[in-house]
Amino acid sequence: MQQTFTKSERLCSKKILGELFKKGSASVQTFYLFPFRVLYLSAPAPPDSPPPLPAIVITVPKRGFKRAVDRNLIRRRVREAYRLNKELLSSRGDWFSPAPGQARPTAIAFLYTAKQIISFEEIEKGMKLVLPKVVSR
Repeated sequence: MQQTFTKSERLCSKKILGELFKKGSASVQTFYLFPFRVLYLSAPAPPDSPPPLPAIVITVPKRGFKRAVDRNLIRRRVREAYRLNKELLSSRGDWFSPAPGQARPTAIAFLYTAKQIISFEEIEKGMKLVLPKVVSR
């Protein structure tokens, strides 16, 4: 798998974003794993074609990081950690050939929850734990 981060992997749809962040929605699954809170939507797998990777969005709260420079730094680090480790989404083998009717994530939101800027190594370690957990749920 190439280590790229294309436009199709970015979550831009206002409709899906609204659904993902809707309070009390039964279709959205969530969990915490430092330094992230992860929200994701799942959809059944189409039986005939290999599915694309899920679209993602990365959010860093303005409340915790007043300066845009800091928010952008964290966002870049999280994006790079995802880009380098997204093959963990397909490492289970059932990602590209899922069982009929089996659900898998189509949209993922990474909410940065740490109170300070943490190193890229810590962010990457968290990402390596988060991605297999998203697929296995």
